[in-house]
Amino acid sequence: MDGLFLTVILIVLFALVFDFINGFHDTANAIATSVSTKALTPRRAITLAAVMNFIGALTFTGVAKTITSGIADPFKLDHGLLVIMAALIAGITWNLITWYYGIPSSSSHAIIGAITGAVIASAGFSAVHYSGFLKILEALILSPIIAFAVGFIVYAIIKVIFKNQNLAKTNKRFRMMQVLTAAVQSYSHGTNDAQKSMGIITMALIAGGVHTSTEVPFWVQLACATAMALGTSIGGWRIIKTVGGKIMKIRPVNGVAADLTGAAVIFGATLIHLPVSTTHVISSAILGVGSSHRVKGVNWGVAKRMLVTWVITLPISALLAAIVYYILSLFF
Repeated sequence: MDGLFLTVILIVLFALVFDFINGFHDTANAIATSVSTKALTPRRAITLAAVMNFIGALTFTGVAKTITSGIADPFKLDHGLLVIMAALIAGITWNLITWYYGIPSSSSHAIIGAITGAVIASAGFSAVHYSGFLKILEALILSPIIAFAVGFIVYAIIKVIFKNQNLAKTNKRFRMMQVLTAAVQSYSHGTNDAQKSMGIITMALIAGGVHTSTEVPFWVQLACATAMALGTSIGGWRIIKTVGGKIMKIRPVNGVAADLTGAAVIFGATLIHLPVSTTHVISSAILGVGSSHRVKGVNWGVAKRMLVTWVITLPISALLAAIVYYILSLFF
């Protein structure tokens, strides 16, 4: 077995590790509201999220194709396998750091920033497909803004519809609805997030000369779906505490509004083949719902801390990937 093929195998394993970490890192986003309102026990919520993430990951591949060729041309990329390896190491490192400190950072920002940084380190700024990169960046920036606005509007409509209803009975009904909305949100998460690793693996297969198109092989889709589901089954307890309770006090009616908003924005992005940050979208949906409910009820200090992390993730992961690339190039 030659060294090139071994490198491809190693990259596939690293990509699956990234997908696994993405699963437990971002699980909290999809189920935090249902756990915080006690609509679901943590164990049941995580089981539900794992199953729905798996199903969602098997449904689409459009986002994967965007990742494969949107930032750089995998067919022409110099030292492509080294670039991808550096990007994965940087993305995994940043994800673990933010998970350890309970910060709901974006896995999407991390891996897209890392790929870009590694490409620049390898072949210079001219190797980046700026049209594709800017399109991805627009999606990452606009999606949380849209989620905030939609969350605000959705909750405002719910308030009008149920303004004369008994609060206790209304919350009981919405708590039951949260089982469904948590499932829908987990499914949408799988349709978008798992595809990022699929795209990276496909990119590596092309760079290694063992695949000739941007079509995602089914075994890659299945492997990534499984890795994310396994990661989801572990759960991200640290981040559940932040997303589910520290942004605002979430009641069932708030949770349903936030879940529906998050799922709609994420799934909409999947349909147009654009990667978005589920962390950004869901947290912004909660902020929008919270602002619509009562602005003073939102912990803007936590929101500010998350915003700072979101802003710095892409450039830090890009710089980290560039450094890792230079280190790896000394040995390979």
